[in-house]
Amino acid sequence: MPSLRRILALAAVSGAALALAAPAKADRIRNPTAVFAGLDKITGRIISFEVAIDETVQFGALQITPRVCWTRPPTEAPQTTSFTEVDEVTFNNEYRRIFTGWMYASSPGLHGVEHAIYDVWLTDCKGGTELVVDPKEPEAPPPPLAPEQRRPSRPAQQTPPPNQRIDVAPPQGVPVQPRQTPSQRFFPTNPAPGRDPAGGN
Repeated sequence: MPSLRRILALAAVSGAALALAAPAKADRIRNPTAVFAGLDKITGRIISFEVAIDETVQFGALQITPRVCWTRPPTEAPQTTSFTEVDEVTFNNEYRRIFTGWMYASSPGLHGVEHAIYDVWLTDCKGGTELVVDPKEPEAPPPPLAPEQRRPSRPAQQTPPPNQRIDVAPPQGVPVQPRQTPSQRFFPTNPAPGRDPAGGN
């Protein structure tokens, strides 16, 4: 009859062998293509379009540039995210950055781009095979801000008296210079669905 010490040693060796034989559990999958949906509020049309990472496409007056698109392996809880930059092109051909941040396919209403005419949200990421494993050590918390580095509190907004003129704030966003011309243009109000009226794609 084998001794307890021998059984424990065999269990430790077989456990180590199984751990080495099993593939590493990946935390994220890097994808080369992000899939967005865009809504034209005037016509009520929704268009789905694919954008390669670091490619710029135009949907109506918005230029969308995804910088990264992540999904999770099938063995983990699904989570599809993309870090995206969105610029608005005005009638005067001025560019304003109206959104820079993460979009989540699971909550499009929370992290989508809402514009006066066009809405854009992430629906999926495609084509990914590169597995990226995140380190499991907890990050150190950031040092506390000194009193002079803290943001000043905003003054409370006051309601204007009735029957008086209300001034409207200028358009939101930060003026930016266009970095590249869009590779595709989608204008959902045009008769030819999803194509550039200038004769492009």
